[in-house]
Amino acid sequence: MKIMFISLGCDKNLVDTEMMLGMLSENGHTFTDDETQAEIIVVNTCCFIGDAKEESIQTLIEMGELKETGKLKMLIAAGCLAQRYRKEIREQIPEVDVIIGTMSIDKIREAVEYCGEDARKDFVADINAEIVCGKKRVVTTGGHYAYLKIAEGCEKHCTYCIIPKVRGSFRSVPMDVLLQEAKTLVEGGVKELILVAQETTLYGQDLYGEKALPKLLKRLAEIPGLYWIRLLYCYPEEITEELAETIRTEKKICNYLDIPIQHASDRILRRMGRRTDQKQLREKIAMLREKMPDICLRTTLITGFPGETQDDHEELMQFVDEMEFDRLGVFTYSPEEDTPAAEFPDQIPEEIKADRQAEIMELQQEIAFDKATDMTGRKMLVMIEGKVADENAYVGRTYMDAPNVDGLVFVNTELDLMTGDFVMVTITGSYEYDLIGEITNENEFTE
Repeated sequence: MKIMFISLGCDKNLVDTEMMLGMLSENGHTFTDDETQAEIIVVNTCCFIGDAKEESIQTLIEMGELKETGKLKMLIAAGCLAQRYRKEIREQIPEVDVIIGTMSIDKIREAVEYCGEDARKDFVADINAEIVCGKKRVVTTGGHYAYLKIAEGCEKHCTYCIIPKVRGSFRSVPMDVLLQEAKTLVEGGVKELILVAQETTLYGQDLYGEKALPKLLKRLAEIPGLYWIRLLYCYPEEITEELAETIRTEKKICNYLDIPIQHASDRILRRMGRRTDQKQLREKIAMLREKMPDICLRTTLITGFPGETQDDHEELMQFVDEMEFDRLGVFTYSPEEDTPAAEFPDQIPEEIKADRQAEIMELQQEIAFDKATDMTGRKMLVMIEGKVADENAYVGRTYMDAPNVDGLVFVNTELDLMTGDFVMVTITGSYEYDLIGEITNENEFTE
């Protein structure tokens, strides 16, 4: 059977997709990117915010139409939307044949066996079921980097977030399973591992009675052939001095942290159910920058949360201005069913949310452009991502850039380079969020 996968949402979802691809490849199935040729289509859905939910629903509807216009025999809905809205999918999208919940991706082979039987089947386990992990993966990111999902679920219960209801409580993947998966990925050509979870910083607390992320990082750094290790989704309250020291001392770990803080007004942070206040955020950021002056800090914010006043917004603007984050993204608040915040009074009109989002991004743009300009003259190690068409130039990333969310470096050179190569580059200029550079004579890199 020719199978097509569409993976929506976050990188954690992408890891699930890659495991499903791996399990099906072991059964001899072939894959296609051409939806008109696909006999089975699997849509790994997302429902984190309203826009993601709408995209998932629309994708299922559009793919279902291929039963009339293409070769499609079976449509499978997997992931978060399938877990949360199984009943609604059954009632409103009859083109969907099989539903696979977040904790049932190991049932993908069994699901595919239903093709042609005109049967509907739901594979939806309890959200706190045992994590599916350690399966063969088909890496879809180009082969030079890959995501390593180190935990599942979350227990923070922020008032705006639906994740605990679709992914369950926090459960860590055993360290030996992660180390074997990492070694397999590196043996397959992966040079950068990006650690992800709903919250990476709490890793190991449930299994080992302690925060074991520093220990995991040190073990990963021992893997030959692995060059970069990057951390995403680090909750500020769980970032310890031990973790910061591990990042500082282990050369393979990028001096880069993604720290979703969501807001800076103490009143709004309390309404969000967050575990930190502004003073603690300032102290944590100061500690990280003191230990690692070259650390790159990324954060995400939510604007227009219920009850957010103009004073709260201005306080957040002041915080952003003073902290000068290297990377920053802003979401407008999206009320989600079954979350406390959706029932809060004083919901903010959409136009005000959008205006506040634009104001923050305009401020951050000034900060980011100034930081990019200040990079001129620096020598940076760059991982090559690909070639610029019809030019003697390549595009790459520094340790300061996570794929698909941060900036790029455009490298001018006559050399023939391959995706995944590391080169030393002198930054010669910048254009908005991106950098421009030339390869130096110091173009050798060792682990």
